[in-house]
Amino acid sequence: MASLGTTMALAAGGLLVLWVATWALSLALRDASIADVVWGLAFVLTAWIAYAVGGGEDSRGLLAAVLTSVWGLRLAVHIGARKRREGEEDRRYREIRERVGDGFTLWSLPRIFLLQGAVAWIVSLPLFAAAAGTGSLGALSVAGAVVWVVGFGFEAIGDAQLARFGRDSANRGRVMDRGLWRYTRHPNYFGDVVVWCGMFLIGLDAGGWWAAVSPALMAYLLVRVTGKEMLERHLSKREGYADYVERTSGFVPLPPRSKAARRT
Repeated sequence: MASLGTTMALAAGGLLVLWVATWALSLALRDASIADVVWGLAFVLTAWIAYAVGGGEDSRGLLAAVLTSVWGLRLAVHIGARKRREGEEDRRYREIRERVGDGFTLWSLPRIFLLQGAVAWIVSLPLFAAAAGTGSLGALSVAGAVVWVVGFGFEAIGDAQLARFGRDSANRGRVMDRGLWRYTRHPNYFGDVVVWCGMFLIGLDAGGWWAAVSPALMAYLLVRVTGKEMLERHLSKREGYADYVERTSGFVPLPPRSKAARRT
């Protein structure tokens, strides 16, 4: 079976093909936001390439591939369904398209599609470690699977609650502050980071300490770049959102702050 380096190179090649094909499709559809649908699928592809050629202990690599597939497929279906309801290119990509202008076609290949491929490859480091590691499935892999379940629950339940809230026309313009959203303003993003913390533990069980970059990068992106910060700038002018921010944790789930606590 292939070495770790070869496995990582083959995965990089697979991601390159996937993202160039996605870029070509985005040109035909004139919709760059299909990248968001493909994001989860990129990890599914990477996981099975790693498992197929990694050459390590089969049960650990299989565990990582199955968990990644469940996570990635759910995310792709969820975002795909949302895109179908909205019926147009996501606001973020429209703003970029308007800002870049006529050069967007070529600009988008490296700056949107290949960049996401590179990020997906880095976040996938635990998958490479898990697939290449030797020795039987250990306690860290079991702990990682448990952590993954917690993160997946936060992400899937949070997304489902938000989708149900948004489908009710009576909630138009209102702030979602129910269910998990009562304890954190971003249960889906929090769950995403926890999922990859779990995947890191599975990789660590195979000796892949270097895979700690994966959840760290995912947390940085979701908190500071493409997730929490960007979304909250967009929502900041919505009526009632400032009060929601004052009483609700920004990321890690915590009990809502009381009025008295907010005054101190």
